[in-house]
Amino acid sequence: MTRIVIVDDHPLVRDQLRAMVESEADLRICGEAEDCHHALDVIKSEQPDMAIIDLMLKGCRGGLELVKDIHERHPRLFMLVVSMHDESLYAERAIRAGARGYITKQEATKEILQAIRRVLSGQIYLSDKMAAKVLTKMTAGRSTRGKSSIECLTDRELQVFRLIGHGRSTQQIANELHLDTKTIETYRARIKIKLDIRDARELLQQAILWAHTTGSV
Repeated sequence: MTRIVIVDDHPLVRDQLRAMVESEADLRICGEAEDCHHALDVIKSEQPDMAIIDLMLKGCRGGLELVKDIHERHPRLFMLVVSMHDESLYAERAIRAGARGYITKQEATKEILQAIRRVLSGQIYLSDKMAAKVLTKMTAGRSTRGKSSIECLTDRELQVFRLIGHGRSTQQIANELHLDTKTIETYRARIKIKLDIRDARELLQQAILWAHTTGSV
């Protein structure tokens, strides 16, 4: 029996995932969590074979940071990220953080069991489109030439940019990420340089536009 933990802050999503997973005789949900702190506790106590993790979790630093923390503490745990966000921006980041697969919630209703099986077999799960993109990037080498500006942001910079697009102030972002305001200002400055943004007003406009365009709000 393969034991799986679900980490998602929406009860309905957790219920749907549980129903799909437990339709298989050899898969069982052994625990659920709605935030990063609870997720770490459940994984430590239950010692599951796999964790299915949403990227956008309330009340914590975010799903990517959680994936990194789990991978550091439980390097043998298989992790599958299930997210509402476009894989073109987050899938590769999730794999680098330690996940073994990435699937959008739109695809999950049809492909979740295939994704779970592939990850449990030791393979990486990505959509065909995303797998081709990663392979092309690998064969082209590590040059950043041709990368979009957003892709050049680090995970933390992208997280700050997303929160700016949600209308958060510097103080609010600092509180949410458990960092000081000076650190957030440094991230804001780096983002402006990388995205060729002139001032705080343009940064806010670009962040809001990106958040709405990508469905990150």
